Amino acid sequence: VNGLEICRSVRANEQTATIPIIMVTARAEESERIAGLDLGADDYLAKPFSPGELVARVRALLRRSARPAAVGSTIAYGPLVVDSAQHTVTDAGQPVSLTAKEFLFLQYLLRNRGRVLSRDALLTDVWGYKYTGGTRTVDVHVRRLREKIPFLEEALVTVKQFGYRLLETAPGPA
Repeated sequence: VNGLEICRSVRANEQTATIPIIMVTARAEESERIAGLDLGADDYLAKPFSPGELVARVRALLRRSARPAAVGSTIAYGPLVVDSAQHTVTDAGQPVSLTAKEFLFLQYLLRNRGRVLSRDALLTDVWGYKYTGGTRTVDVHVRRLREKIPFLEEALVTVKQFGYRLLETAPGPA
């Protein structure tokens, strides 16, 4: 079984869906990276890479996945309720299954609503690394969040050639 199938299986199982996944592969093409991220990988590292970079990415992912929940860890935004202590998201009362990275990304957007966030800032603050080349990681995660939480289609605004902004106030029903 290849890594993409393993990733798909891990994400499909409710008991393992939130396990952090870093894909390490020789496949460096953009389409391969996008496919891995689309299937639920939290990060993607193509060979050749330095052992130090892999260790740093693992540390960053574990650090973000294991952060203790703060008191008052529930964030409400329109029909969304994010509970950091329980690691749950509901949309209009319906549970939403997110990967560990999607969960952290959504939390970050909610905590910084109203601010325009560059892709570079998002990569640094959410993914824990600075990437100087072109990457679609942030865009892929935005698309996945919008698919899983249709309410974000209107609330999460694309700022052309820069990044994203979650509206300060959740849009009301049409």
